Amino acid sequence: MSIGTESNPLKVAIVGSGPSGFYATEALIKSDFVVEVDLIERLPVPFGLVRSGVAPDHPKLKQAIEVYKKIAQSPEFNFVGNVTVGQDIKAEDIQKTHHAVIYTCGAETDRKLGIPGEDLLGSYTATEFVGWYNGHPDYRDRTFDLSHETAIVIGQGNVAADVSRILAKSVDELKHTDISQHALDALADSKIKTIYVVGRRGPAQAKFASKELKEFLEIENCRPYIDPKELELNETSQQELEMKEGRGNKKNVEIFQKFAESEDTGKPRTCISTFLKSPVRLEGEGRLEKAVFEINELSGEPFNQSAKGTGETMEIECGILFRSIGYNGVPIPGVPFYDRWGTIPNENGRITTEQGGDVVPGLYTAGWIKRGPSGIIGTNRACAVESVDMLLEDVSKLPADKPGREGLYKILDANSVQYINYDQWMKIDAAEVTAGEPKGKPREKFTRREEMLAIANN
Repeated sequence: MSIGTESNPLKVAIVGSGPSGFYATEALIKSDFVVEVDLIERLPVPFGLVRSGVAPDHPKLKQAIEVYKKIAQSPEFNFVGNVTVGQDIKAEDIQKTHHAVIYTCGAETDRKLGIPGEDLLGSYTATEFVGWYNGHPDYRDRTFDLSHETAIVIGQGNVAADVSRILAKSVDELKHTDISQHALDALADSKIKTIYVVGRRGPAQAKFASKELKEFLEIENCRPYIDPKELELNETSQQELEMKEGRGNKKNVEIFQKFAESEDTGKPRTCISTFLKSPVRLEGEGRLEKAVFEINELSGEPFNQSAKGTGETMEIECGILFRSIGYNGVPIPGVPFYDRWGTIPNENGRITTEQGGDVVPGLYTAGWIKRGPSGIIGTNRACAVESVDMLLEDVSKLPADKPGREGLYKILDANSVQYINYDQWMKIDAAEVTAGEPKGKPREKFTRREEMLAIANN
């Protein structure tokens, strides 16, 4: 019996309900095959990093959710929330229930600096801070000691910018966003006065989006600053800025120039961008007290310059530090994983037994867990479409007889898993919006699983 017909729809399970999961769903629904898509999510709520990773003061970036909501209205779509693959159900069990499985579970943990003192109290990952202020249940009970005057953020990308901006802004600037109330209360008592944003390469290599960088000039209570000497670029960096590929970097350097020219008007906070520094160790008696950096110099061809230490060091006394130097995926029991890159090994989306190994029939991947943490939300669409194209090419090779969601529910019920559907998520959604209204917020997120499930099952 051929797969993808009215009598035998192509049954696909997608693990992870962030952008890649929804774009893969969309590509399947738009295909020439009759499909049934079960989108499995370990939280009771969908949308992945668009819900729990995008900064609360960037509501426009969350508009992608409107697209996902339309996809969710398709009759072929089914949401299965509050299910952890590898824990509530085995990966191999889903292979038995569905013709194909696509893993789109993102990159959930930060890369480590790999330096002494990294695990001192006061040293944190950007992921846990972002998850905490965005109401992610995994990070609800984290505490961050904001009683110190100096904070350091290591990284030169948009997540580092988000963390720095949230630390820099006043509560008045945040209180009408969807930031979680527990985070807003803690930030209201923050004693932070100086935020250092540190990069190992130069200002011409910083990976910030210029739009994000420009926002620092508009923060009410914080002066963005850079020492003008740090904008004296080497010849190769100057060449980069003059080349077509360096347009975005050139805009960034122009904004840094404005930081250098910004006057000290007595704002209570200062955000200092600093470059050519690599952390070599964190020090403190029982908790973080200072970070030691090695001064770097750049060498190499345009757009391929590397930072090498000079042997000279400098120190910054601080009480709290966040690292934002990239993300790694987390392995799922029963699914191949490439530790070195923190991704699932694959060929254009087809999962392989190992990096460069044989293709595993019926298993696919998309998004950050496929390619590593790169690109913007929309980048995941092309990535997901490529993987779905591979799956559709393989349909004739897949075993025809699969029970699909009926088989999935049977296993979940046998394992006493409290899974929820999309209608139940919509109850949570409506309750969050209602809870936000009296505060003038777009929503007040529920931050604990039990709260979410109680609303869903009301």
